[in-house]
Amino acid sequence: MPADPARYFERHVFVCTNVREKGHPRGCCSEKGSVALRDYMKAKCKELGLGGRKVRVNIAGCLDRCELGPNLVIYPEGVWYTYRNEADLDEIIRVHLIEGGRVGRLMLQPQDVLPRDREKRLAGAAAAS
Repeated sequence: MPADPARYFERHVFVCTNVREKGHPRGCCSEKGSVALRDYMKAKCKELGLGGRKVRVNIAGCLDRCELGPNLVIYPEGVWYTYRNEADLDEIIRVHLIEGGRVGRLMLQPQDVLPRDREKRLAGAAAAS
């Protein structure tokens, strides 16, 4: 079997900008500001010199975690984040994309399906520390 080729991008960020009809029970990332926030993240990465083949920030269709949105996933790591504002994205850019760490308070875990799942997990982690 041939070896995998080298990665074209060091990291690839997929930002959900899916649009659903108003009032959909699952909601959608675009109604939570994901389009403008994706544009912000793309411009910020470029401003910080992360463009080219280092980091690619792309629009994605539905990532199927609508209730937890807006959300994004970073590959090749496969780390999922929820975020609310430019400050959250600045932290993801600095900690994950530049420093190689993780922003624990914004990370989504596979068992997080609804906001209450995430809130319960975070509360349990806070109580344990």
